[in-house]
Amino acid sequence: MHANTIGDRTQHRPAPARTHPRWSAFWPASLGVLVAAGTAYGLTDPREVAPMVAASGFVYLAAAATGRRSAAWIAFGATFVLIALHKLAGLDATFWMLVMAAVLVAVGLAAGHTRPWWALTLQTIAMFVLGAASLIAIRLDPVAGGLVVAGALLAHAAWDVHHHRTGRVVDRSLAEFCAVLDVIVGIVVAVVALTT
Repeated sequence: MHANTIGDRTQHRPAPARTHPRWSAFWPASLGVLVAAGTAYGLTDPREVAPMVAASGFVYLAAAATGRRSAAWIAFGATFVLIALHKLAGLDATFWMLVMAAVLVAVGLAAGHTRPWWALTLQTIAMFVLGAASLIAIRLDPVAGGLVVAGALLAHAAWDVHHHRTGRVVDRSLAEFCAVLDVIVGIVVAVVALTT
């Protein structure tokens, strides 16, 4: 009887669940492709994407200045609105991102978010380099401006990959999303700049 009981237990043991790729495994990259497609759709002047360069730095700075990784996603939402207003109403999105970045730096310093050094300090430098690249690109001709934008986005994609691998400053989902977005849009912008 004891043998039968053991046998019954093994017969009624549930089969191992089949493993399927879960949405959580690929949604950041999928969202990156979707946003990149929307950004690239109908693009004729590659300089139109210049505010995205500033936005790529702003989202990281928001996380570093507040000490909250999730702040990067909130900052992405804010930059999305600013860039939409840039396209629809002529708002200078890069200028306003730089203003908000200065406020974030002040908030971060006041809150004492200065350690480790690669958080606020490094993200501040990156933000203002990317902001300057965005401002310069807008003032150049379409080819040169487009290549500045493409170069900045591809450089930032490497930044994204580094942060994804190290798990620093932002959520890995944000770094993955940004890397996919930056690479696709950077390539599209380069092609548009060189072929128009």
